Amino acid sequence: MEKLAQKIVEAHGNLADWQTFNSVTATLKQGGALWGMKGHAGKLDDTSVTVGLKDEWASHAPFGPSGKVSFFSPGSVILKDGDRKVLEELKNPRASFAGHRLETPWSELQLAYFAGCAMWTYLNMPFLLARPHVVTSPLTDWTENGVTWQRLQVTFPDHIATHSRVQTLYVDADGLLKRHDYDVEIAGNTPGAHYVSDYVEVQGFKFPTTRKIFPRGPDGQSLPDPLVVSIDLSDIKLART
Repeated sequence: MEKLAQKIVEAHGNLADWQTFNSVTATLKQGGALWGMKGHAGKLDDTSVTVGLKDEWASHAPFGPSGKVSFFSPGSVILKDGDRKVLEELKNPRASFAGHRLETPWSELQLAYFAGCAMWTYLNMPFLLARPHVVTSPLTDWTENGVTWQRLQVTFPDHIATHSRVQTLYVDADGLLKRHDYDVEIAGNTPGAHYVSDYVEVQGFKFPTTRKIFPRGPDGQSLPDPLVVSIDLSDIKLART
């Protein structure tokens, strides 16, 4: 692993210990302009999310007020009812976003894909840096509001479903993640600046519990409005089964 990548991973916890767990679950509260723009205001405001730490998958329960449950993987998105009976499935889901722009509405299955893909990325970061075929490279430092952060460019292989193939991490002097930039390919390559804060320690690992995502301008600066997505996490638990 590249030197800065290793520093970032070690700042958040022991990699060997992380690799003994299979999933992480958290209570999730969300807000921001995106959900209403996509036609799903309030649907995932208050839910629980579980993501895989070995294979790429995520599940939201409940998925909306009717108590559905979602299951995301790169090749398929499924919605089930409260008794786990399959209601709908979308195979090769990423292809369904072809031609989408930021304002293009999503189906429920597309919402489940985005939410699953996003939370899998966030809750696995920065340990994704140690995965095979993930390539990292340091960038020049970045100063924002009088504070200087180190930056790491991350290039993901095609088989990992995430916001964009190339992303940028910003970390403080201790290696803790402070900002995470990407372009949301499935929403017209919309550029985002994702800030993380309010770390807690859970089972020996550091997790940010507050996430706020803003638009990112051509100069790399984040824009103050709108607040695209807000995420608050609590009750985080890692599991080996």
